[in-house]
Parts: sequence; structure tokens; C-alpha cells
Amino acid sequence: MRSALDAAVQNISVAHRTPGTKAKMAQRIVKIASEGVTDSEELMIAAIDEGKEPAG
Repeated sequence: MRSALDAAVQNISVAHRTPGTKAKMAQRIVKIASEGVTDSEELMIAAIDEGKEPAG
């Protein structure tokens, strides 16, 4: 999961690479992993999707 997060962070806007946004992305990864998703590519895509909007 950590490698999926690290890869996802590299694929979002530099302006969005804040601790809050990274935490939000990590929460998304944990959520979908708990639903049974284990493919690192799917985890990364979900995290990128979450990182498109910065944390508020």
C-alpha cells in the first residue's frame, strides 16, 4: 500500500502534495483495500483520483 501511495503522489499536481492531501489519499487506499482490492495499480489509481482535489 505504501508503494501505491508513493507512486500516486508522484502523479498529482505539486501544489496538491500536502500532508493533508497525502493523508486523504492514504485513507482512500486503506478503504478500498479493506473492501478486497489488492491490485497495486487499482490502489494507485484510486489514490490519484482522491488527490486531484486538495485536502480542505
